[in-house]
Amino acid sequence: MLNLALYLVTALLLVLSWTRDRKKTRMAIKKAWKSFENILPEFLVVILMVGILLALADPALISKVIGSESGWSGVILAALVGAVTLIPGFVAFPMAALLLKGGAGPMQIGAFVSTLMMVGVVTMPVEMKYFGKKLTLYRNGIAFAFSFVVAWVIGMVVR
Repeated sequence: MLNLALYLVTALLLVLSWTRDRKKTRMAIKKAWKSFENILPEFLVVILMVGILLALADPALISKVIGSESGWSGVILAALVGAVTLIPGFVAFPMAALLLKGGAGPMQIGAFVSTLMMVGVVTMPVEMKYFGKKLTLYRNGIAFAFSFVVAWVIGMVVR
């Protein structure tokens, strides 16, 4: 229902924009389409990988590894995977929703998304080049530790 409302509001605003200035609206649609074309390959690959994961691993296995019953070991595992994975945010959140539907726990997904967004093991060499080794390690360490606070808060809120 919310999605339908958002589509309707977007369509209404697009029509309003079209009536005010057709040239700018056409240019905005072209830019939006180009952005969509750039995002689509990454998005499809990650959704495909998550789909394969969900097809191969049944909800019981996902629940056992990163489900609510896995406790802090599942949180640590999810945080480690999130720290070494390089996925943009617009892909991470739909993927997290799929994993939640597949049996993952909210604390574990909170730690996964939090480390995914804040900790960059893969991007660490580039970060060290610009900010130095000490600051990079300090920032990533604090971000990694903070992801456990995020997971704990989510665990307390979503019961």
